[in-house]
Amino acid sequence: MRGKPENTSTMAESAESPARATAAPRPHRKGLSFFLTLVVIALLAGGAWWLAQRGKAPAAGGAAFGPGRGGPFGGGGGAGVTVGAAVARQGALPVVIDALGTVTPPITSTLVPQVSGVLTEVLFTEGQMVRKGEVLARIDVRPYEQQLAQARGQKARDEAQLVQARLTLSRYQTLLAQDSIARQDVDTQAALVKQLEGVVESDTASVRSAELNVGFATLRAPITGRIGLRAVDPGNLVTSGSTGSIATITQVAPIDVVFSVPQERVGAVLAAQKAGRLPVAALDRARTQVLAQGQFLTLDNAVNAATGTVRAKARFANADGALFPGQFVNARLQLGQDEGVLLPVTAVRTGPRGDYVYVIDDEQTAHTRAVTRGLANAEQVLITQGLKAGERVVAEGGDRVKDGGKVRLNQDEKQAPAQAGQAQAAPESKAPDLSRLPPDVREKVAKMTPEERRAFFAQRRGQRAGGQ
Repeated sequence: MRGKPENTSTMAESAESPARATAAPRPHRKGLSFFLTLVVIALLAGGAWWLAQRGKAPAAGGAAFGPGRGGPFGGGGGAGVTVGAAVARQGALPVVIDALGTVTPPITSTLVPQVSGVLTEVLFTEGQMVRKGEVLARIDVRPYEQQLAQARGQKARDEAQLVQARLTLSRYQTLLAQDSIARQDVDTQAALVKQLEGVVESDTASVRSAELNVGFATLRAPITGRIGLRAVDPGNLVTSGSTGSIATITQVAPIDVVFSVPQERVGAVLAAQKAGRLPVAALDRARTQVLAQGQFLTLDNAVNAATGTVRAKARFANADGALFPGQFVNARLQLGQDEGVLLPVTAVRTGPRGDYVYVIDDEQTAHTRAVTRGLANAEQVLITQGLKAGERVVAEGGDRVKDGGKVRLNQDEKQAPAQAGQAQAAPESKAPDLSRLPPDVREKVAKMTPEERRAFFAQRRGQRAGGQ
């Protein structure tokens, strides 16, 4: 009996020994976890410090508009960031309205027969230019010539009866004066004369109607323009009043372009129209080539409630046929121009507090400056406040620039200061002498915008150089 407790204690000791062996390494695992935790905390603290230093890196002026992306390793010290620069210049930017337009002929005439008959001749070529009154086709005229002859014969017979009735009336009046005939006979003869006069008038109208039908058998061009494709061939029967036509004529010189103007710009268009004629340019789909120059005509009398626009119309001389009926073009209506400082579009940046630019001083240091932008096109933007002509700004690479940071200019832009001085002294290049141009070319150039005029003279200089 006494041996059993000993076995029990032995078993208990043997059970406790593995537990102690298992619990022995726990302090080592706790130490490793604690070490890893410290490493993670150190990494988080380091990242937070780096972000804080990155946010504090730009100066106060740059932070107000949007810091550069250089960070603590970017531009702002050392050799500086290589950027592209542009010199602000004084100039004017045209106030324009761009819209998609459709070339529309002012007059469209359908060549429809006014009499029925067999089409005997077609005297036009499809697509040719025809003049008003030109003979285009003929219908068999013989039936209408017979009707005309019949009407003339009827008229001649009735005129003879009228002459006879008038002579008889004259005799009756003489006998009545001699009291040799009753007054009733005289009145009856006078009524017969009136009746025959009416018959002759009706015959005259019938003759004129037959003459019209004979004339309608010859189809003439009602307007001057381009005739389309022929719809009826010779030898076919055509009828008056039918829905089909022989051909269609459209006026192409002059020609109109119809486009839409936003209702918000209607007031500006009307005000500019009172000041004088408004030039309109028709450009191709890519807006790279001017197809024709014209004049603004008028606005429609109501706003389209579905689109919020007003239809407008411009007229073009189209002497060279550059515009074709139904063609889609880009219409550019110029209302005037605004003057100010011009910069490339890429030079103006936008931050939390508005638009700004990086101005480069003589020490190749970039400084942030707030500006107010005005009109803009695809290449230039007009600065109304905050910048002067002749100042040099960062045009390319501005995302790596910081306020107060050093910059380096490209090789082709190191002459910018001299160019800036020239821009201040002469903001606009000397206007070309238009008196040497032919009158028609001079009038066309006078209607161009400054950008189109520069492109025109550059092309002429290139042609002269190629000829030499």
